[in-house]
Amino acid sequence: MAVSWKPLLPLIAVSSLLVYEEWVSTPSCKTTPTPNIPEPIPEHHPDDLKVMLVADLLLLGSDSGYFNHLFRDYYLSKFFTKSFHTLKPDMLLVLGDISARGHNLPKTKYVSVIHQFHRVLGPFLGLPLHVVLGDRDIGECDELSAESVSWVSRRLPGLDSAGCGAFEIGNVSFVSLSAVALLCGNNELRFSVEKVVERESMDFQMERERVNEGGDENDRLGKRVYEFGWRKNAMSSGSGPVLLLHFPLNRNVNAANNGGSSSRLDGRGAVGTGPYKLSHKLPLNATEYIFQALKPR
Repeated sequence: MAVSWKPLLPLIAVSSLLVYEEWVSTPSCKTTPTPNIPEPIPEHHPDDLKVMLVADLLLLGSDSGYFNHLFRDYYLSKFFTKSFHTLKPDMLLVLGDISARGHNLPKTKYVSVIHQFHRVLGPFLGLPLHVVLGDRDIGECDELSAESVSWVSRRLPGLDSAGCGAFEIGNVSFVSLSAVALLCGNNELRFSVEKVVERESMDFQMERERVNEGGDENDRLGKRVYEFGWRKNAMSSGSGPVLLLHFPLNRNVNAANNGGSSSRLDGRGAVGTGPYKLSHKLPLNATEYIFQALKPR
């Protein structure tokens, strides 16, 4: 006796859609071996800080079409919600490009991008949040404007008028810099970014001197742009902050410091050996300047 499948087709289609929706919105993690780090990696301490990093959300705000509203935003929001419940992070860091073309948008449309960003974050809005500005957020080298960067920075937590920020969690300090200004050479933002680097460098030097003299390393001399009240974590204090950038540092800085070639690079080209293809990196001179001033972790 022949069995007709036609009555079951709607059920199969709905079931397939539900399975696909569950699969596409479930976060997955892939561990990439890191060179120069001994194996095995120590077990995580229960008090270790857990940070989720994302980048390149490329939101369109009010320019989003029907497809984006119906599918992309929905799945992106669901992904953040599932990531929150699965990974249980303590903090969210967004390393740039929350907007697809924010630097070309009028202010009224840029506000819609910020609102869309808040909607897709979902439960992450209850966590400490820090956003680093990317080139799509504020423009490329010939489009940088101090006024525009200041306007965007005021609408994101913890950023100063140059798009930089600094904060502390327990005994760990974080510094975020406007990598676009450092990538582009001479521009009206670079001096402001260098002032932030010098200020943070002086703060850390004074803290190290105070600790060497027997002071309490947790008794900070001054407040950063903002500071989270946080539990004391198991990470030992280091010589400098955790550095947050939209573009990576130049890998050739070690060779230059050890007597290798110190030829200046233009900041472009393939970098890294990880799972992502990157097309920009900070110039060698900017990388050396950051290492000498901040000595990041």
